[in-house]
Amino acid sequence: MVCAAVPVLFMVKTRPDPILFYIKVRAGRPLLAGGAGGLRCAPGGNAMKAMLLKGKNQPLVLETVPDPVPGPGEAVARVLSCGAGLTIHHVRAGRVPVQYPRILGHEITAEIVATGAGVKRLKAGDAVTAYFYLTCGHCYWCRINRETLCENFGGYVGRECDGGYAEYIKLPAENFIPLPENMNHKKHAAEIGVICDAIATPLKVTRKARVMPTDTVAVIGAGGGLGVHMLMVSRWAHARKVIAVDTKASKFESCVKCGADATIDASDGKVSEQLIEMTGGKGVDVVFDYVCTKQSIESAIGGLNFGGRLVLLAGNSARFDADGPAIMRKEIEVMGSRYATRQEVIESLELVARGDLWPLVTEKVPMAEAEALHQRLETGAVTGRAALIMP
Repeated sequence: MVCAAVPVLFMVKTRPDPILFYIKVRAGRPLLAGGAGGLRCAPGGNAMKAMLLKGKNQPLVLETVPDPVPGPGEAVARVLSCGAGLTIHHVRAGRVPVQYPRILGHEITAEIVATGAGVKRLKAGDAVTAYFYLTCGHCYWCRINRETLCENFGGYVGRECDGGYAEYIKLPAENFIPLPENMNHKKHAAEIGVICDAIATPLKVTRKARVMPTDTVAVIGAGGGLGVHMLMVSRWAHARKVIAVDTKASKFESCVKCGADATIDASDGKVSEQLIEMTGGKGVDVVFDYVCTKQSIESAIGGLNFGGRLVLLAGNSARFDADGPAIMRKEIEVMGSRYATRQEVIESLELVARGDLWPLVTEKVPMAEAEALHQRLETGAVTGRAALIMP
């Protein structure tokens, strides 16, 4: 590769750039390219195919852009597959600011092809996935293995730096996580790529909510890409009973196959009443809400047992009204959660590698069909996860 990275410090900024904080904390690391236009290619340089988002509510388009070149502390990997999830829709809809053009996606299976100066942990040919968050590595929260609360948070792969909807991806070397040796990453690229979120996030919140074998667990949004894996992990954690809650009854068959003992159609708006009825009038012990509308949160609280725990996980959670006296009287816990730690990603990979869990990827399409796939995702037509397969 003969492309040279061009610093994007000259780019117009409409807000404080978290990447700048990231660079200050990660001493000696070059600035990550702001977007697909943040690299220049010397004459005769190599180029790659990538799906670009050029603006709010714009379709993804397939274009040719320069190959990324690693700077000090960085690595470049060839992408085999990248998961497609609802996180990307928040970017497409303009709910979160990004610098255009942008290459989205973060749930990758990839192989390292080049490393920059100072990178010792990775080498060409290593099979890897990626850690979604750009964190400093040495603030208080990073030091105690809670990187999702990083004081110098630099943003997200696929938002503040280009992601995996491309043939190649460049990231800080620390963001690449090697795969277990017994994983066939070429045969199961789509399934392995989604583990870093679809399994790691449920694993984290299962521990956060202290799920026990005596607990009845309900998952709101159970048919979605994260929800269906929450059913799996709840069953893996030996929950006594697992209830799938969704507005699309067509997804219930898959929910049962993934671990649900019972299902609730949320379209009638009576979720809390049904949760109480299914538990003999007591209510459930744990609710994981992957929808987080005002109605879903209030229904979850209303359907909790004494000592119940509610975990909110949606990327665009709504405000809600709460019955303070009831929460206090029943000692209900309401918790928020963001993504997972690196260690939880590593442990999720190990769980899959040893056969405890297996991701559900129901749609695999070529990268060029990303726009059509996301249109189906937006309508809720996809059960479980979907993924792009790179050429």
